[in-house]
Amino acid sequence: MSSIRRSWLLLIATLVLLVGCSPNSNTVDSGPYRSDSTGPTEVTLKVLYVNADGFAFRNEQGELTGVTVDIMHEFVRWFERYHAARINLNFVEEENWSVFYQRIRNASGGVFGLGNVTITEARRQELQFSPPYMTNVAVLISPAETAELTSFDEFPQVFTGLQPMAFAGTLHETRIKQLRDRYQPDAEVRAATSNPEIIEAVASGHYYSYIDAYNYWRAVAGGAAIRHHSIADDPGETFGIIMPLDNDWAPLLTAFFAAEGGFTLTERYREIMHEHLGENLANLLLEAAR
Repeated sequence: MSSIRRSWLLLIATLVLLVGCSPNSNTVDSGPYRSDSTGPTEVTLKVLYVNADGFAFRNEQGELTGVTVDIMHEFVRWFERYHAARINLNFVEEENWSVFYQRIRNASGGVFGLGNVTITEARRQELQFSPPYMTNVAVLISPAETAELTSFDEFPQVFTGLQPMAFAGTLHETRIKQLRDRYQPDAEVRAATSNPEIIEAVASGHYYSYIDAYNYWRAVAGGAAIRHHSIADDPGETFGIIMPLDNDWAPLLTAFFAAEGGFTLTERYREIMHEHLGENLANLLLEAAR
């Protein structure tokens, strides 16, 4: 065998090995089934999350905290009060929201996802949802120097020169494409992978997008130069914790949300919302849920 051929074979073998060992290879996430965890035992549930200020983030001490993280801890405390099993939570960050969603969809057993996923009937065909933990308001944003949109008839003029931007596979993308198709049919929707990316791009003066109300509030509080167009507010959607279809912990999570008259009606839930989102934003979202 020639030295050149040996070199090529060695290179190919190395690439195959690297791909197989890559953390991005098609490894299916899995966790223990409840049916296999009866009696006195200790189990570790896997929780994937997408970093989001106020919901799942590292504080100044490096601790993972936030609204959805605290809700999972409250679920564990509730469960352990009534069962002999002890539960540990293994939190794993996924930076890309679309990959996060696919990982939960393809997972098996005791795997949970924290990504502020909107509950829809279409998604129920491929995922399980917890009961809603929050009602969301979707808001349309543009650069701060943009005039306020007071009528959709003004959209072509107000948004002239701006490019649409959205997360792929989200309801925000659907909203943006509806606006694009009606008012800017030739515009290309730029794909985004994170809320900070969207906010930075919009503040740069070249894009518009839909984001969740809590992301808008936090961005403005941080000094982002963006404008909210209230005429385009889309309220009423709800967020749920997501799970693979075969996760048999789902009925217990549902029971937790129903306990004590409803978890989202408890003082503890209000404390969590106010602690992580601030009084004004928490009150806005709590009011939206009524």
